[in-house]
Amino acid sequence: MKNSILYCLAAASMVLSFFFEKNPAANSASPLATTQQASLLSTLFSGEEEPRLLTASDSVAYDKVAHRLGIEASYTEDKSLLETVVSWLGTPYRYGSNSKSGTDCSGFVTRVFKEVYGVTLQRSSRSMFTSVKHVQKDEMQTGDLVFFRRGPGQPIYHVGIYLKDGKFAHSACGGGVMVSSLNQAYYSRNFYAAGRVER
Repeated sequence: MKNSILYCLAAASMVLSFFFEKNPAANSASPLATTQQASLLSTLFSGEEEPRLLTASDSVAYDKVAHRLGIEASYTEDKSLLETVVSWLGTPYRYGSNSKSGTDCSGFVTRVFKEVYGVTLQRSSRSMFTSVKHVQKDEMQTGDLVFFRRGPGQPIYHVGIYLKDGKFAHSACGGGVMVSSLNQAYYSRNFYAAGRVER
């Protein structure tokens, strides 16, 4: 029994030393550092398979969520946005809906922006496009909207939320809420513009 306790304490000590080595010093200056902190030990011993919180003090959980989104964590991304997008992953596609039982692309975007920023967006991708500040593709930031159309002169038919590293979250007809890459042939060919929502 005594040996078991010693082994547990040694393991906890190793994990904590790893955590403090991995946690960038720059985190203290990031907006994430001001958020409610989650204890690494409480995550380890809570029994949860997938931690819900994503904080600067818990780089392991942060990296895990970033990995699920297919992005490389830099600890400067919007914590609430990433958490919310992860919570919607796998929601089936349903035209005209905007709930976790099913949502279309604009429904997903409007719900995420309402949940994360308290901002009410227009319901259609075309209406959203007219109400955002347009930004260049190489100036996109996490949380910008990405719009797609099927060729010159065609109307906008799809919208998603830009994450980073060329990845964006959206609700697609063939799979529901997922993360895709702007470098995929289909999305690269149909990408039209990016826009920033005033928050």
